Amino acid sequence: MLNTKKIIYILVALVVTVLAGYGIYMYRTIFASNTKFAASEVYVTIPTGATYEQAKAAIAPFVEDVAKFDQVAHKKSYPTRKDKAGRFLLKNGMNSNEIVNALRQNLPVKLAFNNQERLENFAGRIGAQLEADSLSVLNACLDPQFLADNGLNKNNVLSVFIPNSYEFFWNTSAVAFRDKMAKEYRKFWTPARLEKAKKVNLNPEEVIALASIVHKETVKADERPIVAGVYLNRLQKGMKLEADPTVIYAVKAVSNDFNQVIKRVLYKDLETNSLYNTYKYNGLPPGPIAMPDISAIDAVLNPAKHNYIYFCASVTRFGYHEFAVTPAQHEVNRQKYVAWVSAQGIKR
Repeated sequence: MLNTKKIIYILVALVVTVLAGYGIYMYRTIFASNTKFAASEVYVTIPTGATYEQAKAAIAPFVEDVAKFDQVAHKKSYPTRKDKAGRFLLKNGMNSNEIVNALRQNLPVKLAFNNQERLENFAGRIGAQLEADSLSVLNACLDPQFLADNGLNKNNVLSVFIPNSYEFFWNTSAVAFRDKMAKEYRKFWTPARLEKAKKVNLNPEEVIALASIVHKETVKADERPIVAGVYLNRLQKGMKLEADPTVIYAVKAVSNDFNQVIKRVLYKDLETNSLYNTYKYNGLPPGPIAMPDISAIDAVLNPAKHNYIYFCASVTRFGYHEFAVTPAQHEVNRQKYVAWVSAQGIKR
């Protein structure tokens, strides 16, 4: 018969074995790597209102053993977490415990946009970066109450969205996104900028409309104040702006085809019946013809002081323009450009 000491040794050995086995099991469940993707990291998005099962389904393609994750998730009370939505970073080699922890850290999206010609294009751009789809963004921006509260209309609401880099949580709603951008717009218009707008006899929305033309006319930031000065000189004299980019926009709007590429404005285009056609109608267009960047906006607020009334693309300094005070000087520059365009075979 085994003596008492041996029985104790055996029991202790059994306990140690069981504990060791349990420890190995828990290690493999909690601390062993539980990912299955080749990249160093991946972002996972979980939609608003997602249940635990839906959240688990969202990460399943990247988890080696979902059952292990499930077990740890329950131990850490993740299934009862009320808000599971967001954008989360999973790193290669994460264990189940780290995965659960990662799903508690909603990471913001660095949202960027620029050069959008229409609100519809802008909504599509935002819908590709946030959970809110393009239609919900579009509807939020065109909400009558929002427009009325901000003194806007459907033609100039694009003015509110100043191109820059912003941080938003991926699951930000369309309304919350819109409201934050309106707040950013009000912050952009500092007392100093408002005073400068007053000096050029424009309100903020008019500044944006003119800046959109300047933006389209030249990609050269150092030339934009000169171009802005030309248009402000025309406005001061009561002349039509006669800006080719507005004609191009008008042609696209009337044909409802914003995908067409127009490199050359034809005489027939100048007759396009649209309020955006500044060859046909005096003053500024009813809204921006594109989303101007900040350098174009500041060019309108800080225009170069000169007597130029005309300008035409240069054929010797590509990307820049030749400026003129008189129609005769401008005609010389224009004929050079027309000859160059024709020589390149550009017909449209």
